[in-house]
Amino acid sequence: SNEGNDTWSAFDIVGHLICGERTDWMPRVRLILKTGEARPFEPFDRFAQIKENEGKSLEELLNEFGRVRTENLVSLRLLNLQKEDLARQGKHPAFGTVTLAQLLATWAVHDLTHMHQISRVMAYQYREAVGPWSAYLGVLQCNGHSAS
Repeated sequence: SNEGNDTWSAFDIVGHLICGERTDWMPRVRLILKTGEARPFEPFDRFAQIKENEGKSLEELLNEFGRVRTENLVSLRLLNLQKEDLARQGKHPAFGTVTLAQLLATWAVHDLTHMHQISRVMAYQYREAVGPWSAYLGVLQCNGHSAS
């Protein structure tokens, strides 16, 4: 289920996380280390998962996410980043200059945002069923914080 028109289901969210693993986080880390601000990041298609995941099951997506995340974390560790690397800069197409430290922090918080979103989506299906207890269930009061 989802939260209504133009919202994502848990399936869509996991698909979005996979797309980020493939085309956003580590490619941008590598680009900063290789070219700095000389070449801007490729724009991220926040809706690519809709077409890419047609015909797949949630179980397949969860397995794929586990695999690509593990690969990316191994790759990140192998870079053996030092404090001075974290200050290196890249060029975001909308925000301009960003640091590697900001990119890595955003990767973590992006995931937390979507974990929050998944809990909201899962709780939403029970909004009527819980009756008066909804007043005590904060996840049912949250209107979200991100379009994706």
